[in-house]
Amino acid sequence: MNAAPSETRIRLDVTTPFAALPLRRFLTAHAVPGLERFGPGSGWWTRRVDTPSGTAVVTVRLPAEDVPAVRSLTLPTIVRADEHDAVEAAVEAVRRALALDESTDADDAVLVDDPEVGPLVRARPGLRIPGAVDPAETALLVVLGQQVSLAAARTLQGRLVAWTAGMQRSAAVDGLVPSPDPAIVAEAHPAELRDALRVPVQRVRAIQSLAEALADGLDVGPGADIESTRRALLDLPGIGPWTVDYTAMRTLRDPDAFPASDLVLLGALGRPRPAEATRRAEAWRPHRSRATMHLWTAAAYA
Repeated sequence: MNAAPSETRIRLDVTTPFAALPLRRFLTAHAVPGLERFGPGSGWWTRRVDTPSGTAVVTVRLPAEDVPAVRSLTLPTIVRADEHDAVEAAVEAVRRALALDESTDADDAVLVDDPEVGPLVRARPGLRIPGAVDPAETALLVVLGQQVSLAAARTLQGRLVAWTAGMQRSAAVDGLVPSPDPAIVAEAHPAELRDALRVPVQRVRAIQSLAEALADGLDVGPGADIESTRRALLDLPGIGPWTVDYTAMRTLRDPDAFPASDLVLLGALGRPRPAEATRRAEAWRPHRSRATMHLWTAAAYA
């Protein structure tokens, strides 16, 4: 992107109902330093998107309140890019990340009468499961942030983003740097990566094994086969069921993922053992991802 990129102002159509407040709180909690910015007061989310046609910076304003089905909704959006094709690709990526086209009707119809999650569905119709601007990036960041608190995960993720940006030697645009390149992560000397991230060697091994698989062509995006991709992820060292389920929800758009060992999820369910939580979740098939998001929201994003 040059010093004076063109600016395009558009409005993004959104499927309603749209539970905007939980999404705003999710972005507040999860925004990765260097990749994105979110202003909780203003509702503006800014994200760099690198496309085959060039780099774009997209800024979207989320509503300050949930929007019911009876109202139409469009989101004010500003895109700065040099190439028109980059604008289109970046907007598509942002739509996926914010799940703007996602209809929750089928999930809600099944879950609304459930004694555990039904009240949550009725309270928050249109609850989105956030996706990913760059599925490979999200998968790497999930692995890096596993088994630590969300605050610690964001710190580690910011370190990876800063380190790979330096290695890629790509200029920041509006203060935002590119997504981590899996090939650079895979080819790094383990000791160098360990020192940059300040994580145990086992975590370095896990993230490098995933980075190598991604660099070799492993597709973790929404068009990939869910079951075969899950198996491929589980075969990698240091990657367990929680990581696979959470990645499947965010990047593969698996509608029936259930991260049974997740502490926030278990807390929302009254702290059962994971096996008992899995048994109770059978009633939510094949919509366990939406049920999980409702439980997470009640516990952390309400």
